[in-house]
Amino acid sequence: MILDSFSLEGRVALVTGATRGLGRAMAVALAEAGGDVALLGSSAPPEETAAQVRGLGRRALPLAVDLLHATPDDLAGLVNDVVTGLGRLDILVNNAGIIRRTPAIDFSERDWDDVVQVNQKSVFFLAQAAARPMVAQGSGRIINVASLLSHQGGILVPSYTASKSAVAGLTRAMANEWAPLGVNVNALVPGYFATDNTAQLRADEDRSRSILERIPAGRWGRPEDLAGAVVFLASDAAAYVHGTLLAVDGGWLAR
Repeated sequence: MILDSFSLEGRVALVTGATRGLGRAMAVALAEAGGDVALLGSSAPPEETAAQVRGLGRRALPLAVDLLHATPDDLAGLVNDVVTGLGRLDILVNNAGIIRRTPAIDFSERDWDDVVQVNQKSVFFLAQAAARPMVAQGSGRIINVASLLSHQGGILVPSYTASKSAVAGLTRAMANEWAPLGVNVNALVPGYFATDNTAQLRADEDRSRSILERIPAGRWGRPEDLAGAVVFLASDAAAYVHGTLLAVDGGWLAR
């Protein structure tokens, strides 16, 4: 039956940025589909999200690693903690990200380096670390979280645009190498969602209005709008999907 191919029963996922927002919603969705979930927070383990996962009858492993300062060795250790704690690793959702808003002409090196570290460098090296046990077992799913600014330039966010453009390219590059080894690498492209990262935009009435006028669906995305897409890419239903950027944007890119 086709619905059986969406089941994540017996699989283990690691979701970064799982404390709130999109990360929490995707972690809960993976648990609802039958998966056990390791949950990464930056400053503290995401205990509230872990409680939601356990409430669904699934195992949860809350962890904390500061991706702003994490080295490749730190990220390899994180993957080892997941494999040790939950027995295996089948799915990585590279969701954590930060944004800094300043006109490009005034943008600082510090804001450039911080955003690239979290959004680009840690995404690659965590995917690399996760791919090793996945390749060894002959299967796995890596789901990066890209952005509308993987396709567009944006304003006031040069390092964010650069990092999310890199996520799109890295997703394709990793898919090219790892698809023959049984690992699917794809990316989600969320549109304008009501999260902490967009609070400043939503608070600006003129900017918010201009954004909503561009979205055919006529509303900001809700974190749960990503649930179906992340379960699809994590499941056997997406077995022949490699190197794809799946937009969940209310139609923004179609406009």
